[in-house]
Amino acid sequence: MGEVVAVCCSSTHSFGKPPLAAIRLLAGLGVEGDAHLGRTVKHRSRVAVDPTRPNLRQVHLIHTELHDELRVAGFDVSPGQMGENVTIRGVDLLALPIGTLLRLGLDAVVEVTGLRNPCAQLDAFRPGLMAAVLDRDGSGRLVRKAGIMGVVLVGGVVRPGDVVGVELPPPPHRPLDLV
Repeated sequence: MGEVVAVCCSSTHSFGKPPLAAIRLLAGLGVEGDAHLGRTVKHRSRVAVDPTRPNLRQVHLIHTELHDELRVAGFDVSPGQMGENVTIRGVDLLALPIGTLLRLGLDAVVEVTGLRNPCAQLDAFRPGLMAAVLDRDGSGRLVRKAGIMGVVLVGGVVRPGDVVGVELPPPPHRPLDLV
């Protein structure tokens, strides 16, 4: 079990998203009022390649422990400033397999689809931030720490303080990859 720390939304393709008292998740679409709402891709780089592809990036989630880690490294980053919709404490989001269900609040269910690929906009926000959200594991493989993406299976209102439940998919588990 985890906890929602913050919820954020922006109707424009701006980098950050302001924190709100609540957001509404819409099944099959994403965050009501958010620029990335829709059944097909909304991220500008993906629209340019193929605007008909399914939107596997309806909801962006970050663990607040990343913000804590970044603060220790000298980066003052608050919820929403890296473009996430939901900031969560107490769940190791990066360790979840594809297909994990996150139950947010009373009703909403988000299915984890993959990793967010950090982009150069991070450095425009805070110089050096891109490198700070990348790491290497013991085998030398690149680790992306900028959060995960998901699709809304069941809609509902999500607020700070809501409980986050985690339901793993049946094995074999597939590790997160870029979406």
